[in-house]
Amino acid sequence: MITPVPRRGRRASVRRGGRAPRRLAAAASLLTAAALVAACSGPPRNGAGSPGAFALSKGTPAAKGEIESFTWAVYAEPPTLDYTVAFDYPQNTILSNVCESLMRWTPELTTEPGLARKASNPDPLTWVYDLRAGVRFHDGKVMTADDVVFSLSRQTDPDNAAAWAQTFQNVASVKKTGPLQVTVKLRKPDSQFPQYMATAAGVVASEAGVEAAGKDYGTSGGLACTGPFKLGTWNKGQSIELDRFDGYWGKRAKAGKVLFRFMTDPSARTNAMLSGDADGGYLIPTESYDRLRNSGVGKLWFGEGLSTVNVDITNMHGALGDLRVRKALSLALDRSGFVRAGLGGAGTVTTSLTTRAAWAGASEQTRQAAFGGLPPAAQDIEKAKALIKEAGATGKTLTVATSSIGQDVSLLATAIQAAGTQIGLKINLKTIAPNAFTALFTDPKAREGIDMFPLTYYDSITDPLDLLTNFKTGAYMNFADFSDKGYDALVDQAAAVYEPDQRMKIETEMQKRVAEQLPWIPVAEWPTAVFLNKRITGAPTTIAYMYYPWAADVGAAQ
Repeated sequence: MITPVPRRGRRASVRRGGRAPRRLAAAASLLTAAALVAACSGPPRNGAGSPGAFALSKGTPAAKGEIESFTWAVYAEPPTLDYTVAFDYPQNTILSNVCESLMRWTPELTTEPGLARKASNPDPLTWVYDLRAGVRFHDGKVMTADDVVFSLSRQTDPDNAAAWAQTFQNVASVKKTGPLQVTVKLRKPDSQFPQYMATAAGVVASEAGVEAAGKDYGTSGGLACTGPFKLGTWNKGQSIELDRFDGYWGKRAKAGKVLFRFMTDPSARTNAMLSGDADGGYLIPTESYDRLRNSGVGKLWFGEGLSTVNVDITNMHGALGDLRVRKALSLALDRSGFVRAGLGGAGTVTTSLTTRAAWAGASEQTRQAAFGGLPPAAQDIEKAKALIKEAGATGKTLTVATSSIGQDVSLLATAIQAAGTQIGLKINLKTIAPNAFTALFTDPKAREGIDMFPLTYYDSITDPLDLLTNFKTGAYMNFADFSDKGYDALVDQAAAVYEPDQRMKIETEMQKRVAEQLPWIPVAEWPTAVFLNKRITGAPTTIAYMYYPWAADVGAAQ
């Protein structure tokens, strides 16, 4: 699968995680055969006009009662559960049930109070968080403003290599201004900061607990958090257990225990769900959609994913530094064939890096401006060949990372290879183990020798700027060092505007620039998929599960 990421994260996944890379002649012929479907542009809604029929649901039926435990399949073991580096699917799928943030992202993809009962903005440079009283950490200690100051400060500590540090780039100070009040002062207005307080960037952990754990925090012992579950047994290489926290300040979790089993092999995950060894899972292998849908042992659901599948350009020092080569690859990609074969038909081809749902706060006029005039999604091999020839790139070699994480990953990598081969490029595939794929987002050495990799990016907030800011000079996920001073100015301008539609009018210009410059090549919108067997229900279907304590809602179906 793919793995977005991280947020500020970077939200990217290769799938996973992020988005994992998706991948001759035989492979090209497979995709060509699979592409006998008309391409269409736009986000997945009810499947009409897309390569495969699927319907989006707002959620699964509410649980009818409590359950002793349930088992969840995840595609990889988290390297750590330290909230400062929780940027990928495995980490956040688990962590969201253990650690909580100042604000909360809901299953409807809106924001509501979390550990802060109220957030106020008395002036453009000030955010005041009034905390809930009586909230207890898993060790029984009561949460204080000091814990909040400590937790947010860890995100900016260079010793932590925090994935969320960019979120705090405009923060001048974080101070306790009352026993249950914390005030954040900004250097300049920042419309994104308050939204990210609903993600792992806004997690609050016990100062005493984190310091007691020292360098082992996140990898052993507890997490010193406040969520409806606390960290139980971590069997390295096998599973993580979460135990219900009976001292939770909010609604009691319906399950007494959750067991997360690590299954890197897509077939093993699917078989576990079919046999009952796992009661469900997110990030369903796309090649298993039909098996699970027709199994009779449960139901496959789709929800809004705020996710786009892309080709991440990681090296612009070679042939891909020429815009004509990037445009040629985009023109040569068989998006429709990839959606059908790689995403199991559950997706929509697009040439937009942002999803339509991310523009929910914009007026219809602004949304139309954002998506009007984008390049066509249909293939044009002859035009692509001409661009390669004009750029003098015929015969140039490029390397694409791939992985066995899932068919969506391997087939996108194959689609890239097929596209390049048809237009005169030589595309090599470099296979990376699923557990190592996340390193592409954190370790520059892991990206050495790689020009591109498949990347599924999910937004962590309902705002296009979440993705679009990745192309600012020096941004965390700007792996190819793309730089455009005019674009940088637009990022800063948009970030300073709190009113959604006014901000998104600026973001429409950013959308047009990245569509023209192609720092990433957009391929498709992809909904979230979740499978539940007949024992359980209640899990949200949207991408909110990354930061919302979804497991607390899961209970008995009967």
